[in-house]
Amino acid sequence: MADWFSPKRYGMGSGLPIAWQGWVLTIGFIVLLLSASLLIPYSLVLYFSVVLLLTGLFLLIAAKTTPGGWRWRWGDKD
Repeated sequence: MADWFSPKRYGMGSGLPIAWQGWVLTIGFIVLLLSASLLIPYSLVLYFSVVLLLTGLFLLIAAKTTPGGWRWRWGDKD
């Protein structure tokens, strides 16, 4: 996969998106989370299940599309 997110300089994880695909994924994730809030009056368990699933998928894709993967960084240039 291409690089969609920049690696964090300090710590572990992804930083901001660096490609349009990363921005589309991030905006889509936010829209889907806001849409999932419509489930709250019906079932909190269903709502939290959807949020957990969406967050897991987002984090998995972000990790796979970050150059160098997710590892601890101390601020040094790679």
